[in-house]
Amino acid sequence: MTSGPPAAELRDRLTQLSPAERAALLDQLRPPASTDRRWARYGEKPDPGLRVFCFSYAGGGPSVFRPLAEVLAGTDIEVWSAQLPGRGVRADESAHRRIDPLVDEFGAAITAHLDRPYVLLGYSMGALVAFELTRWLRAEQAPPPAALQLAAFRAPQLPNPNIKVHYMPDDVLKTILVKEGTPPEVVADDELMRVALPTLRADLELCDTYGFDRQSPLDLPMSVYGGEFDVRVSRTDLEQWRIQTTGPFQLTMFAGPHFFIHSDRDGLFSHLAGELAEISAARKGQS
Repeated sequence: MTSGPPAAELRDRLTQLSPAERAALLDQLRPPASTDRRWARYGEKPDPGLRVFCFSYAGGGPSVFRPLAEVLAGTDIEVWSAQLPGRGVRADESAHRRIDPLVDEFGAAITAHLDRPYVLLGYSMGALVAFELTRWLRAEQAPPPAALQLAAFRAPQLPNPNIKVHYMPDDVLKTILVKEGTPPEVVADDELMRVALPTLRADLELCDTYGFDRQSPLDLPMSVYGGEFDVRVSRTDLEQWRIQTTGPFQLTMFAGPHFFIHSDRDGLFSHLAGELAEISAARKGQS
């Protein structure tokens, strides 16, 4: 049995690494925060006062919400971002093409983490997922979220006025992406599109095949956000979310296209952080 290099030799080797190489090595050696691949956890707190469970737009990944955790760095609020199958660390799994299996999966994934007050936040497709997940939790008599924060998706009871796009040729999908605010240089990256388009198609199919089930309204605060120049989701579409809750309702518009989460990232996340801080403070006042 060999004893390996002495400590002094190891120290010498480490000092020869660049800062980036040392950081990469530390990332490999550091144990993961969670073995559950369904969540990426940002801004973890030892005693969180509020958790925010986030769901991204079609084709998106959990890192979309990392900037929110950065804005919340000085608070006791932590951000958990959903890692859907078919992308990222779950690229070896098949993406969901219908919403019910996705909601079932994340309903099971979230229930063990509702020991603290929490909020569900969803963007575009993620708004639909967050809404249906809240109804799933109500049916299971689980603790309800303190609030719903929903962006860039029409009220679920409205018919889809847009053509179904999940089966369109790649060039058509790319044109739609650019029109809705995806940077052209991203769409022009053939390698990136080769990886991203199959998952995007699955997510779009999930949205295209969604069927609204009429139930009683939720009883919780609901905040809805939209882009003034969104060509697919109008202000009127967003205002119709109001009938899905008996609680307080607020609509806020941002100057941007469908993906104002990128074009006005700072404005959106600052606004969200302010609302979350108010929710957290109110919850502490009730305890």
